[in-house]
Amino acid sequence: MRYGVREFGMSTAMNGVALHGGFIPYGGTFFVFSDYARGAMRLSALMGVRAIYVLTHDSIGLGEDGPTHQPVEHFAMLRATPNLQVFRPCDAVETAECWELALAAKDKPSALLLSRQNLPTLRTSAEVNESARGAYVLSEADGRRDLTLLATGLEAAVAMEAAKRLRAEGKRVAVVSMPSWDLFESQPAEHRAEVLGSAPRIAVEAGARFGWNRWIGEGGAFIGMNGFGASAPASDLYKHFGITSEAIVAKAMELIG
Repeated sequence: MRYGVREFGMSTAMNGVALHGGFIPYGGTFFVFSDYARGAMRLSALMGVRAIYVLTHDSIGLGEDGPTHQPVEHFAMLRATPNLQVFRPCDAVETAECWELALAAKDKPSALLLSRQNLPTLRTSAEVNESARGAYVLSEADGRRDLTLLATGLEAAVAMEAAKRLRAEGKRVAVVSMPSWDLFESQPAEHRAEVLGSAPRIAVEAGARFGWNRWIGEGGAFIGMNGFGASAPASDLYKHFGITSEAIVAKAMELIG
């Protein structure tokens, strides 16, 4: 079905299809336009129907369309919605895993937050659906950790680059991918503690900080957005707003010396 620029109508129709049965409805739009779909998305969660929202252009990385089209606070808005699974995969492997999990969730809707940019493949194995645990160690430190980097989506690749630089300086750094806060929160405390570790943590996400304190703790740091975006190529924006491997390395040196 072609909805045009009618995010709310699309989402209400998806709810109707899901309630009728026989199909698994999914619909796509820019992530920022979840604002317009919000009422129907809330009803998806409230009714517990399997509607799947494919929300693309998931950060300031969409570029020249500018701040009106660049989601910032939307990460927190969707994550705060009860009974809504929110996924932000870091590469093609995680995307396939999250799609599988969305299809398997018969009593709740899901939102997949996907990048405009091509993402490097960070996972070297797809034998186990790691995203099913919500968060997992993407790259472990060599020995006892000095620092843990937490990231989602495109920023996982930025965190991996920062870890490479820090390891070259002799720092023992782990990188944790967190495609689903919801699923991670549902894991046993022992698993969460093992993934997060006891070392200082830095979270990296091209959105608002709200909610991240739960995972980074009192002594942690956040690399992300403190306001709205701007109009420029994606690479320029990430540099302008300080969401870079260089910024992560600088913040890491402040934390661990």
